[in-house]
Amino acid sequence: MSFTKHLFGAAAAIALTAGMASAEPALIFDLGGKFDKSFNEAGYNGAQRWADETGGTYREIELSSEAQREQALRRFAEAGANPIITMGFAMTVPIETVAPEYPDTKFVNIDGWANLPNVQTVSFAEHEGSYLAGVMAAKASNSGTVGFIGGMDIPLIRKFACGYAQGVKSVNPDATVISNMTGTTPAAWNDPVKGSELTKAQIAEGADVVYAAAGGTGVGVLQTAADEGILSIGVDSNQNYLHSGQVLTSMLKRVDNTVYNALKAGADGLETGFIMMDLASEGVGVAFDEHNAPLVNDDMKMAVAAATDGIVSGSITVENYAASESCSVLEF
Repeated sequence: MSFTKHLFGAAAAIALTAGMASAEPALIFDLGGKFDKSFNEAGYNGAQRWADETGGTYREIELSSEAQREQALRRFAEAGANPIITMGFAMTVPIETVAPEYPDTKFVNIDGWANLPNVQTVSFAEHEGSYLAGVMAAKASNSGTVGFIGGMDIPLIRKFACGYAQGVKSVNPDATVISNMTGTTPAAWNDPVKGSELTKAQIAEGADVVYAAAGGTGVGVLQTAADEGILSIGVDSNQNYLHSGQVLTSMLKRVDNTVYNALKAGADGLETGFIMMDLASEGVGVAFDEHNAPLVNDDMKMAVAAATDGIVSGSITVENYAASESCSVLEF
């Protein structure tokens, strides 16, 4: 366990359990660390934006094992941290256990499903953002074969893959979408070597664009795609800069805004209940910047704009794997 803000090891446990001088907010990063260049880092960026703007401070911890989830949550709650923001669906069960014991503490469950009076649960329409990424992939592909590499094989990641495949097929109904998951345990989020191996395997099958929704594992996917001369698509944070001119786009999941808004609201202003961050609310989208400008032509931009308008207006319905546990355009 690695506590920051000058708290380390056993001293961290003692200091945290003993309490804090003031009710600072706290942020619990999921496995893979806050600098995973993806999901966790998006949350970190939001927290830092709040800290830079306000001069506020927050407590944080980077988990290194599953066993630390409830322990970290309970210690922050005992110490008076408020609100406590958690990254990742795996924090749902610990929150369901701990939050009822601290009814005056607000918790934020990003990507989870906790339904408690003192919890804000935030979900994202990843299938909608991934649809746009699929549109771009199909427009950019010369082979007609594109790939998807997910992290842990769970409905949430299949939701990314299914939305992506729908976007691809909307442009090229005859396209082939290859899909692989990295694993079935949380270790799948931080295995760039396996990500590289899967990328090479998909390239061997003809893929010339590969979309990674795999946390830290995706770093290996993007690196290998660049090394092998094909295009990649990043996820969660804007990863275009990692291999400028070789990352077609990144599917943005605005976790940064969620964390920033929660910290800005504070314990008193934080609204509890379920929040959906979709394309209409700019909770998801695709990244355009100087790093992918040479790869994106007007036709591609127009196709993305048309798909965005269609999804927001309701004229395009993107199938949500997490709701139906099925995907009409992709087999898992």
